[in-house]
Amino acid sequence: MSLGNGVGWFRPAGAASSAPAGRVHYLVGPSGYPNFGDELIAATWLRYLARTEPDAEVWLDTHSPGPAQLLLGDLHPRLRCTDTLWRLCGEAPSDEPAEVAEWVRAAVSDPGLAPRWDAGIDLLGRTDVLHVIGGGYLNALWPRHIGLLAGVATAARRSGARTAMTGQGLVPFPAGAAGLLRSLAEHFDVVDTRDEPSAELLDRGASTCDDVFLELPAPVPAREAREFVLCLQSDIGTASPPALAARVLDILRAWEVDPRRLAVVEGIPRVDRAVPAVLESELDGAEFHPFREVWRRGLPVAPGQTWISSRYHMHLLAAAAGANGVAISVSRDYYTPKHRGLIDLGSGWTLSEADDPEPPAPPVGAFPPHVLRRCQALKSSVAQAIYGTRTPAVTAPATRRLVLRSRRPSVM
Repeated sequence: MSLGNGVGWFRPAGAASSAPAGRVHYLVGPSGYPNFGDELIAATWLRYLARTEPDAEVWLDTHSPGPAQLLLGDLHPRLRCTDTLWRLCGEAPSDEPAEVAEWVRAAVSDPGLAPRWDAGIDLLGRTDVLHVIGGGYLNALWPRHIGLLAGVATAARRSGARTAMTGQGLVPFPAGAAGLLRSLAEHFDVVDTRDEPSAELLDRGASTCDDVFLELPAPVPAREAREFVLCLQSDIGTASPPALAARVLDILRAWEVDPRRLAVVEGIPRVDRAVPAVLESELDGAEFHPFREVWRRGLPVAPGQTWISSRYHMHLLAAAAGANGVAISVSRDYYTPKHRGLIDLGSGWTLSEADDPEPPAPPVGAFPPHVLRRCQALKSSVAQAIYGTRTPAVTAPATRRLVLRSRRPSVM
């Protein structure tokens, strides 16, 4: 995977070396479900803003504002959560991307079309930064979410806000809607993807990496971290929990893993219990770490561990902490590109499809420190381009300069 210049494009953020106090920053993302990866991305940007702009008014527009406020509310002193754009996407007359985008555009331009959310639409019009944070939620699995981009682009026309979409995983994208996506992206000042297929879909430059690389959480020391860790989901893909359980059991037996050396981690409450539940009789002595514990205390990760994970952000964080692993893809269209992006970046993990007939060999490898430093430097450049705030100085090679553009088209 090429880290290249890192983005589709940047437009200059201005010459100011520090941001003015009291700005209004409006983040958009799928927080609060909860999903460990989505919460982690939001937390990354909130910690960044707490450090660089503690006086800013920060809003997070999400489908679950109440749970998001409880999970994330202590990360920035002036965070508040709402759901305006997500509500507008849900009110669109169909799932067809063009109809969703047109409806959200119209409602943000004329709040009388959606009077229940006119206060939220008014807020959109007085922002300084509108930032669609990263993740894998703008794609064919959730076609209505393209309305988030349309809403941000239209609101920026009213407020003059700087606009950004960062760390986006866009594949698979709805058939026939790539042109609409490119058209909407043209109205953003900063466009950044986390993998090559997404960059190719936008037809603009290369990619950087996931937003979490901006500020990786420090591993939490564990007195006796288990040697093996399992995280398997049951919410996406065609394989049933029993089929996934059989696949995992084959791997554990091939590797001769004693359950007393195994920990099971939950990324989404209940969703990530279905597969281990099928294996309950085979996992006597294994530790279970529910989402609540993982979110509050951190992942039970340590260098030299071996992970089996279908979850993308477990792959990312474990490899960053020095753990080996196998990434189990439960969807060739959705998860295979996600995991492949981390492997191409240098995670050292092995990719295995859920329906592969043979167990993979025990993996050996993790992210090298220089790759983590490079990813953090690129994400710092993205943050600088959006917010104009000071970030740790990192010098990138001259051949990897960020691409700048000065014009800003109007929203049609």
